[in-house]
Amino acid sequence: MKPIVRFFHFAWRALDATRKVLHLTLLLLIFLLIVAALSPHIPPIPQKAALIIAPQGALVEQLAGDPFERAIAEATGQERPETLVRDIVEAIDEAKSDQRIHVLVLDLSAMAGGGLAKLEEVAAAIRDFKTTGKKVIAYGEMFDQAQYYIAANADELYLDPQGVVLIQGYGYYRTFLKGILDKLAIDVNIFRAGEFKSYTEQFSRTDMSEEDRQASLSWLNALWNQYQAGIANARGPESASIGAYANEFATAVRAQGGDLSAVALDKGLVTALKTRREVEEEIKAIVGEDEDKHSFSSVVHWDYLAATRPAKALSRKDRIGIVVLAGQILDGDHAPGTIGSESASRLLRQALDDEEVKAVVLRIDSPGGSMFASEVIRREIEAVRAAGKPVIASMSSTAASGGYYVAMAADEIWASPATLTGSIGVFGVFPTIERSLEKIGITTDGVGTTPLADALRPDRTLDQDARDILQSSVEHAYRVFVNHVAAAREKSFQEIDTVAQGRVWAGVDAAQNGLVDKLGLYHEAVGAAAQRAGLKEDEYELEYIEPALGWRQALAMQVQVLAARVIEGLVPEQSLFANTRKLFAPVERELTQFARLSDPKQLYYYCACEVE
Repeated sequence: MKPIVRFFHFAWRALDATRKVLHLTLLLLIFLLIVAALSPHIPPIPQKAALIIAPQGALVEQLAGDPFERAIAEATGQERPETLVRDIVEAIDEAKSDQRIHVLVLDLSAMAGGGLAKLEEVAAAIRDFKTTGKKVIAYGEMFDQAQYYIAANADELYLDPQGVVLIQGYGYYRTFLKGILDKLAIDVNIFRAGEFKSYTEQFSRTDMSEEDRQASLSWLNALWNQYQAGIANARGPESASIGAYANEFATAVRAQGGDLSAVALDKGLVTALKTRREVEEEIKAIVGEDEDKHSFSSVVHWDYLAATRPAKALSRKDRIGIVVLAGQILDGDHAPGTIGSESASRLLRQALDDEEVKAVVLRIDSPGGSMFASEVIRREIEAVRAAGKPVIASMSSTAASGGYYVAMAADEIWASPATLTGSIGVFGVFPTIERSLEKIGITTDGVGTTPLADALRPDRTLDQDARDILQSSVEHAYRVFVNHVAAAREKSFQEIDTVAQGRVWAGVDAAQNGLVDKLGLYHEAVGAAAQRAGLKEDEYELEYIEPALGWRQALAMQVQVLAARVIEGLVPEQSLFANTRKLFAPVERELTQFARLSDPKQLYYYCACEVE
């Protein structure tokens, strides 16, 4: 009996082992099928193709918000609300030496600005691409000011016969809230240091102060001069002055009988007037037809990057770490697109602790925010430098107030000529609503053990002691700011105070005033970091130091994306509410920015100076 028992026991164990193997194999197959289903499809790059540069939404240094939501939006076919500048530049740079790419096509119809400094980064990449001898073609039914700045760098710039090139210059118009605050009987107590620190004027005035008008016109003219110089550089001396085009547009339109496209052609802003089909036929002659024979053979830039990036996986070379600081500066942890003191500090510590990171570049695009949060980040930057790692600040479109405060801790500050920076000043805001409550019959009364007991309640009028404390703390914060800048720039307090006072400067003027070291593009700042670290061009790679998704988060994202694909089309794309809301966007933007400010002492290094 024992041999039989042993036989059946062996047979059972063998069958059980086979069952487990089959179960495991089946689970692996199911897992692979799920991964395959969820993985994005990457179209192959044709052997002869046009690379289409098609930015959507605003050009940014960092994509804002939750990556889960962005992935779902892309999965459901929604337009990207933002496009990374570095993605565009990387795609163009990669295409230079790619034998499959024969022409660059600029489709800028869905692009929504992003600041002149970012536009110049893309324009410079296009100019570099043209040195290969490959053609660049741009086409549009309409070009706004930002779109035209990039399109102007094309060899052939085509406008639809019913189109328009709309160049308006730069304006700085703000929404003032004093009128409605007066109607609501809300008292906004304002404390500031800096003659030109104008953010709080929206609460205290119904119009722009003369100081703000003077300072703003200065940097607006600097940006407009940079814009005009960029167009002249791109289109050549044969094109008419873009300033004259904007100033005399109404007269030119009347002369052309209202034909807007004819005005652009007559003034030399475009190569020719052509329909989209005519332009496609021209590109077909260069690269041939696509597989469906509907258009020309092409690949759009985000698919091109998805196909080419895996071959450029990070090696074990030394690295220059890139830390992007984009958005308002606030205390605590925040998603990308906002600079949280804790979240930014973690990234800087990561760069500090990574032995392969030999230098750090701060790519800054921020109007500032909380004083305390700015100070926390500045200390972390100083810690990186103290460890012997060079730090270079590279300013994008805006690096003002708190954005400048964190930049000044770097070994070198680089800015674009069109960067808005400076705004070295401080303000505090403390609204009280005691008069509003009185209107509806609510009053406040009580006792306290000291004059300061409950003195900072929003339903009580600020007494003089409280006002003195707040104003003194603002003035102290201003002295701290100026002293830090003076030490960093190796200047006296008086020298910095003269160019501070909350005044905003364009990069070209900031350089003359000693607030920045060099004017140049992002890649030049990276080169400066490499030089300080003793790295040659082929000895390092760039690593963007960003919060990483764990495998659970990544899987959850993929599941949500799949679910979004299933329900796609069930929800209308727009609603009456969404369209109506656009009318109140300026007021909403002002209130949202103010509501997010949350410094523990209510002191802010913040500049409301961003323009497109």
